[in-house]
Amino acid sequence: MVTMMVPRGFLLVFSMLLLTGCATSSPDLVQRGDVQRLASVEEAVIVSIRPVQVDGSQSGAGGTAGAVIGGVAGSSVGGRREGLVVGILGAVAGAVAGNAIERAATREDAVEILLQFTGGERRAIVQARGSEVLALGDRVTLVTTGGRTRVTKAPLRQ
Repeated sequence: MVTMMVPRGFLLVFSMLLLTGCATSSPDLVQRGDVQRLASVEEAVIVSIRPVQVDGSQSGAGGTAGAVIGGVAGSSVGGRREGLVVGILGAVAGAVAGNAIERAATREDAVEILLQFTGGERRAIVQARGSEVLALGDRVTLVTTGGRTRVTKAPLRQ
């Protein structure tokens, strides 16, 4: 029977590689498909702003990676029969842990922004925290492209 040892740093490196593909809802990040597309622009005033968290995703990649790592590590324990049992248990535990790691790693700090438009209409939007600090009473610009909207401070009027 061939046994494989999983290097200690492998899980950390694999987790970091997994996280590099995570999506974000940051207003500072423009999607490639939105480049050179005309966007609609509206202006509003921030009536309310509060911190929220966007729940992490569970694509299955974390669970799959955890199952493989747990299964390989567990199968190298003991003899053939023990290795099979521990390998199965390791795969199940690895899948659960990998899924939890993926969900926690893809969670985002965000803000829920309540906006008042010129005509009196109010709408709310949630977006990840960006580099701009938005505050109550700020005039903002809403840029909508491809069904996605981002909120940024409005340019100063001259």
